[in-house]
Amino acid sequence: MSDRHISQHFETLAIHAGNTADPLTGAVVPPIYQVSTYKQDGVGGLRGGYEYSRSANPTRTALEENLAALEGGRRGLAFASGLAAEDTLLRTLLVPGDHVVIPNDAYGGTFRLFAKVATRWGVEWSVADTSDPAAVRAAITPKTKAVWVETPSNPLLGITDIAAVAQVAHDAGARLVVDNTFATPYLQQPLSLGADVVVHSLTKYMGGHSDVVGGALIVSDPGLGEELVYHQNAMGAVAGPFDSWLVLRGTKTLAVRMDRHSENATRIADMLTRHARVTSVLYPGLPEHPGHEVAVKQMRAFGGMVSFRVEGGEAAAVEVCNRAQVFTLGESLGGVESLIEHPGRMTHASAAGSALEVPGDLVRLSVGIENVDDLLADLKQALG
Repeated sequence: MSDRHISQHFETLAIHAGNTADPLTGAVVPPIYQVSTYKQDGVGGLRGGYEYSRSANPTRTALEENLAALEGGRRGLAFASGLAAEDTLLRTLLVPGDHVVIPNDAYGGTFRLFAKVATRWGVEWSVADTSDPAAVRAAITPKTKAVWVETPSNPLLGITDIAAVAQVAHDAGARLVVDNTFATPYLQQPLSLGADVVVHSLTKYMGGHSDVVGGALIVSDPGLGEELVYHQNAMGAVAGPFDSWLVLRGTKTLAVRMDRHSENATRIADMLTRHARVTSVLYPGLPEHPGHEVAVKQMRAFGGMVSFRVEGGEAAAVEVCNRAQVFTLGESLGGVESLIEHPGRMTHASAAGSALEVPGDLVRLSVGIENVDDLLADLKQALG
């Protein structure tokens, strides 16, 4: 992260970090370097360190500098997807026989990566309620090399005290990995609270427009950053230049979008708590949420994700999803448009039958930035 960015506020960083004007033309937006290789000034004479776009690309470099600045880290890396970032991280931190503590309500894709892929590589894992530092401590073994948390979690919106769990992990000689996809660095900065690695699905709020797939890792430790860069190049699942450009465009408006997402979600969560057909609402902005006090301590606002449970079980939850009109029935989240889904049958189907199985009566909302009155009216008619 450049020293000139250290004292700037988030909204300024989002627009300027990594976004240096093009030295040739003065273009204020970094060009899309849609190129695979670069002319060298003699053997080994690289211009700006570029030789091949798997190793580095100027558009991706701009994004990676931006990500590092926004998370308050020293090194950012951009990948082809969030799971590509997670896979690279696991194979950098771990060797066969190592152990990881994962959340009891992790994203289904993350669970699948551990349960179906990393397990075959010899990595052991166990599940803990990461909202309880004592439960995390009890799950740690002498082989534990990492503790993995999502906060807020997907899809149950659980909250983990990052500072407290970082202390538990570090006491055991393990690293703390925080998936910050739901909160984004605008609402929460895990590295400043003691985390070692921040993970993002850039597909979600960072891109913000449902038009790109990407992932990221951000770290404070330069040494770990260099290890990750080596593995990123060796494994090759890097973000392409156009995808990098799209995410870089998205981060510029992240702050204003997250303000609107949070405002709309708060209104919707409040309405749902009063609806006769809703049995519970999961949103960390609600005072009755078990993680509310921790969320207040470590988040600027509470984000755009809301989950709720309905009377009538799974069939009723599916019907609510099917009846929505302004909310689009679809997977993913974090775009400007509002989405609705049934986690048990959609994003978290891979967790069925495991300790991470989600309730059948659960509906998850990604609240967009439309007029909130239209969103409220749509949910009311969908609930009937």
